Amino acid sequence: MKIVIPGGTGHLGRVLSRALAGQGHDVVVLTRREARPEPGVRHVRWDGRGPGPWTAEVDGSDVVLNLAGRSVNCRYTRANLREMRNSRVDSARVVGGAIARAARPPRVWLQMSTATIYVHTSGPPNDEATGVLGGDEPDVPAYWAYSVDIAKAWEREQHLAATPHTRKVALRTAMVMSPEPGGAFAMLLRLARLGLGGPVAGGAQYLSWIHDADLVRAIGFLIEREDVGGPVNLAAPEPLPYRDFLRTLRAAAGIPVGLPAAKWMAEIGAFVLRSDTELLLKSRRVIPGKLADAGFEFTYPEWPAAAADLVRQSRGTLAPAP
Repeated sequence: MKIVIPGGTGHLGRVLSRALAGQGHDVVVLTRREARPEPGVRHVRWDGRGPGPWTAEVDGSDVVLNLAGRSVNCRYTRANLREMRNSRVDSARVVGGAIARAARPPRVWLQMSTATIYVHTSGPPNDEATGVLGGDEPDVPAYWAYSVDIAKAWEREQHLAATPHTRKVALRTAMVMSPEPGGAFAMLLRLARLGLGGPVAGGAQYLSWIHDADLVRAIGFLIEREDVGGPVNLAAPEPLPYRDFLRTLRAAAGIPVGLPAAKWMAEIGAFVLRSDTELLLKSRRVIPGKLADAGFEFTYPEWPAAAADLVRQSRGTLAPAP
């Protein structure tokens, strides 16, 4: 198949483009900047805001997998939040326009979204059918609602696109755990090795996650399953409280102790790392209802086995990302 991946040069894009090219697919990554060469991957320039020569790659392709959008690993200033929203909404709009104008449109458009769209909760888990969307929760920072609004606008842009011959799937993706340097797992493991892998603000908040091998398999599954569309949760079936997640990670890495961090300490750490505490403090309890109903089987449904595999793969790979 020919698979076009707008925004495929980030951490997740590298994981997916490398895996899909390794399966023998013709992978074309649309990028705003010069990109590191990858075997089996072609890079084509675009600006993510308007049509251009890149639209010829969409016409006649089999799959569009849109990952474009500013990284959420940043301080949630007004300027950064605005850029996060615009980069997602604009790219979804121009991708939808390219598909709508194609003489031979792709058969499926997989649009990246986020599990952050769901409510902050430690109650019942959220699936696609019964899950509650966030934005109005009491007792959470007001600016958290902006992340939810971005996710809703992102999905709405795909929903509104006039692409009657192309199936649409919105990928509500949990935190992807990959040994690839520069990702969430590498950061958490590094903190644990520094003795900082204890619970944050009590650690009762839930963390939804997915092993990158299952992410790749789920993408392939959704490409083939023509009966599955709309929002799909890409998350392992066993989310768990942050304190248990980190305890299991430390056990897999042979680290006996992890110092806890109060909320104010997390604020300082996030400021130093130029990130935001929402990534640690929001309780995301998400389960893969549609994937389960469609018969998808996870290789790593539970965190202990996933953590052991990721630690094994990561040994010697945690140099800073280029």
